[in-house]
Amino acid sequence: MAWKPPSPTGNARPAEVGGSSGAGLYGGVVSLVPEASAAEPPAIAPHLLELESDVVLSDGGTVHIRPIRPADADELIRFHESLSARTVYFRFFTPYPHLTARDVARFSEVDGVDRVALIATLAGRMIGVGRYDVVSTGTAEVAFTVHDDHQGRGLGSVLLEHLAETARNTGLRRFEAEVLPENRRMLATFAEAGYRPAHNISDGVVSLMFEIQPTASSIAVRTAREHRSEAASIRRLLNPRSVVIVGAGRRYDGVGAHLVRHVLDGGFTGQVYAVNPNVPASGTIGGVPAYASVLDVPAPVDLVVVATPAEAALDVVADAGLAGAVGVVVVSAGFAESGEEGRVRQRALVRQTRGAGMRLVGPNALGLLNTDPAVSLNASIAPRLPERGRVGFFCQSGALGGAILDRAERRGIGASTFVSAGNRADVSGNDLMQFWEDDSATDLVLLYLESIGNPRKFTRIARRLSRTKPIVAVRSGRSTQSLPLGHRVRRTTLPPAAVDALFEQSGVIQTNTLAEWLDVAVVLMNQPLPEGNRVAAVGNSDALGVLAQDALEAEGLVCAAASVSLRGDADVLAFYGALVAAVQDPAVDAVLAVYVPVIEAEPEPFIDALVRAAQQSSKPVVAVLVVPGGEDVQIGPARSPVPLFGTVEDAVHALAKVWSYAQWRSVPETGVPELSD
Repeated sequence: MAWKPPSPTGNARPAEVGGSSGAGLYGGVVSLVPEASAAEPPAIAPHLLELESDVVLSDGGTVHIRPIRPADADELIRFHESLSARTVYFRFFTPYPHLTARDVARFSEVDGVDRVALIATLAGRMIGVGRYDVVSTGTAEVAFTVHDDHQGRGLGSVLLEHLAETARNTGLRRFEAEVLPENRRMLATFAEAGYRPAHNISDGVVSLMFEIQPTASSIAVRTAREHRSEAASIRRLLNPRSVVIVGAGRRYDGVGAHLVRHVLDGGFTGQVYAVNPNVPASGTIGGVPAYASVLDVPAPVDLVVVATPAEAALDVVADAGLAGAVGVVVVSAGFAESGEEGRVRQRALVRQTRGAGMRLVGPNALGLLNTDPAVSLNASIAPRLPERGRVGFFCQSGALGGAILDRAERRGIGASTFVSAGNRADVSGNDLMQFWEDDSATDLVLLYLESIGNPRKFTRIARRLSRTKPIVAVRSGRSTQSLPLGHRVRRTTLPPAAVDALFEQSGVIQTNTLAEWLDVAVVLMNQPLPEGNRVAAVGNSDALGVLAQDALEAEGLVCAAASVSLRGDADVLAFYGALVAAVQDPAVDAVLAVYVPVIEAEPEPFIDALVRAAQQSSKPVVAVLVVPGGEDVQIGPARSPVPLFGTVEDAVHALAKVWSYAQWRSVPETGVPELSD
């Protein structure tokens, strides 16, 4: 695609057309940034201000998209003169090293209707330009140029999608463009965006024309790009080569000092550095090299963990961006949860982070963990790295994050990765679900949610992920619909029942308490999904057998005819035989084993028999072990692959939740029907 200089007759071609664009992947809008737009000059059409957003690209980095304005003229000149000769040629079809004053005025002054231009910025510098000019009723000529250093990141697709959305909103129906045949990357960008341009070659130029209305193909392509780019951004955060802890002092009990110890004790395989402005030259803190600034670290910086007072965090993030970090984790408090001043500070923190191409976990966060032995990262306030497991945890609450990890560990639930988002100013549960969908180390997803910033996107991602990996969520504030301090999201107007329905339709297993959350998790971790609702209760207590039957009926399950109530003094062989008969019975879909130890009888042989019987089963098996000392005793799958519960009601309730999910997953996916009217 190319813009050609005005001919002597004055018939100017649409401006800024062309540029060798990255044909990579386009990530979805992270969020609108209205507070950054409020101070914009009035020269920008109001409807264009709504397009200002931060976007994740194919490599996981972020860029800022906004309308061009007259004040960008000097930056536009710098951008043009920094392009390679090849990109300039693709853009103009001729050598064109300098823009004229007329060019600059036309490119930077748009009316928002017949001429629209968007720019992409990184660290305040222009790295891409996209625009369209209306050439006839319903048709505009489109163009975009990406700086050589940023080609291949999917920015061309981003600009194209944003321009198409703007054009549709103003009544346009199609785009046309001209591209040199050798500009293959540009030609591929249109096809990879899901469009099917009509081609015509004349005078050595490829002319393209295509409809810009969304199609099933373009929507699918956009969704796939969004998924891959957001997953890449989380993958970079969880797999750093180096970690820099800022705010680490010499006090043993300081938060920064704890973070240094946690990273070291977790066995992090990369490099660890500490930053404190008062550190002497060639000093150390907590046994790691220490420097006065992130910029002084003499090695590549990937992840920066900030434990400074809130007032200093912005400067630290600015240094992290200049050092080339991929992300920051802010454990510091004093942001939106602390009042209006903190809210302003949090908005500035987000702009600073995304503007530098990074992602932000927090602020007011516990941190993040990755138990992969190749990484072994504990960049959090949690004192130790959890056992390696196949469960991905996302927790919005920084305060509850440590307690959740502790309770999960006591239930024998190991983690693949864990992220506590705190105020959730940037990285959210949606981002983590995008990552876990492709993560071969994660089979089960646990979400502790305090707010849902984008319910439409949440349900879209959850519906897709739930088809292959169960999602168990506990949602606080369910009845009050209230938001925790620090969460700056639009309050949903949907009643709780409607939100519950969204979760159910998305395949999300919703629980009311943390205990129930973990109960369901231990069943899903090691047991297959039931194919029906017929449950055989096998036990050595008539009383518990009656309780089991009542609980099954209350949860919508059926007590199978194969249920057996053994004598209280039944031996191990009788217990084992009854279990094997139940798991082999074709009229049974799941087995509930109940064992009450008789006086002086050791439960271990019965547990071993239970495990051996379950190993022969293709059906889920759960068990209730009533031990002296109360019903609060929970023996998790760390001891046995069969989930053991303290009460019949807990076991049946967890099994019923899993059966409900199995029913949802058994329904074939169908597309949205096309209605004639």
